[in-house]
Amino acid sequence: MLHPQARALLDLMEQRGVPPTHTLSPADARAFYRERRSVTQPEPGEVAEVRELAATGPHGTIPLRLYRPLGTSRAALLPVLVYYHGGGWVIGDLDTHDTLCRELANLSGCAVVAVDYRMGPEHRFPAAVDDVLAATRWVRKEAGALGLDATRLAVGGDSAGGNLAAVVAIAARDAGDLPIAFQLLIYPATDMRRGHASHTTNGQGYLLTSDSITYFHDHYIADPKHDLEWRASPLLQDKLAGLPPALVLTAGYDPLRDEGLDYARALTAAGNRASYVCFERQIHGFITMGRVLDEANTAVALCAVELRRALTSARR
Repeated sequence: MLHPQARALLDLMEQRGVPPTHTLSPADARAFYRERRSVTQPEPGEVAEVRELAATGPHGTIPLRLYRPLGTSRAALLPVLVYYHGGGWVIGDLDTHDTLCRELANLSGCAVVAVDYRMGPEHRFPAAVDDVLAATRWVRKEAGALGLDATRLAVGGDSAGGNLAAVVAIAARDAGDLPIAFQLLIYPATDMRRGHASHTTNGQGYLLTSDSITYFHDHYIADPKHDLEWRASPLLQDKLAGLPPALVLTAGYDPLRDEGLDYARALTAAGNRASYVCFERQIHGFITMGRVLDEANTAVALCAVELRRALTSARR
């Protein structure tokens, strides 16, 4: 059964005539996503420090935002999560996920560096992949100057950001120059073919619809052949051994649920440590909605605990 709070949110959106994302232009969809966060997100929590930074990449400057958790000093060398926001590779930015990054920092005791990567349709695949890889390498290179511990670096993200985090973990393994200690994959998109059963069973009525998924896909992927590339569909990477430990979190009423589960299974089958948790009564995008969904706060706390445990273990 859908959680009553999620049901109430969906009913309210319908009553207020909230337009589906696929009916909006990318510019309007971005503005609407940014504006509506005040309705569902908690107030941004206080942290010890917020710094605006910029990394360099193959396509130009990449804006970053560094969060240091409450109770830490600038002198402390902190483990770090490099976080890639969700939004279908088309919408979302540093501000839409500001509250979540603050929560993850404070609850885990780790620093968080959020990445504002390039998006479609202006910058199509693989521009986002190029940006997040470059940004993560930059964070590792500059870690000492930023008060971060490069030996305890994790990657994470939600939805499209979860896809990018999975891709970064694979690319870093293959390159051998970017040690990653943990991957936090929150309802990740892992298969651009969009053929899993949950795309049908959950494709309408639960916020993220099949129409919006197609909208996001088509603004990001220029050539259908790219669907088969592992940098777009990490589930299709046939060599998944030797990857960092992972937490894969999904939602029961999410079209992406089954591909998230299959990715967790594939990680485990390849010999990696992977934990899988499904919030059976929730919808896609719920983790940022702690103002109206109690289970969002539970999910954030779970992610923070697993992040803290993984990066503490990495130090030993």
